[in-house]
Amino acid sequence: MTLTAGVRKFTLATHLTVAVGWIGTVIAYLALGIAAVTTDDVVTVRAAWTAMEVIGWYVIVPMAVASLLTGLLMALGTQWGLFRHYWVLISLVLTLFATVVLVLHMPDVTATAAMARDTDGAALDALGGDLLHPALGLVVLLVIQVLNVYKPRGVTRYGWRKQREQRSSTARREGRVPR
Repeated sequence: MTLTAGVRKFTLATHLTVAVGWIGTVIAYLALGIAAVTTDDVVTVRAAWTAMEVIGWYVIVPMAVASLLTGLLMALGTQWGLFRHYWVLISLVLTLFATVVLVLHMPDVTATAAMARDTDGAALDALGGDLLHPALGLVVLLVIQVLNVYKPRGVTRYGWRKQREQRSSTARREGRVPR
């Protein structure tokens, strides 16, 4: 399946928007986590955890899923393919991993946000912020971004076989190789 030029451009624009948006919202989430860790203000801690829950479920998770789906569509609908190049395969695995970890982590965020809303001031000091998941997630997303921009060389065995098949069929069509 090859996407038409118009559909490919629309899909690429959508993919870039949600992928970069995912990175931006993770940075905002991380900033809220830092605010929750560094403040002594009870209201700020409550607000930070409430905002992390809202941003997580209503912005980060949808952008992660949209990034995964549009990335799959781009891979399957262009010459890059899904299994032809290592950078595409690695990007897929990392995106899938980041999305799964995110979805599995969000119920903990919801529970902590509920605790922050229902707990008195003294107990809020123990909540801290959520720094590890968003920091590691940001690193993974930036690695994916670099892979997708630089597209390092290297084809998989499947990709090598497909390139060889394409070359031989082109050569046969042009009459350079006997049938």
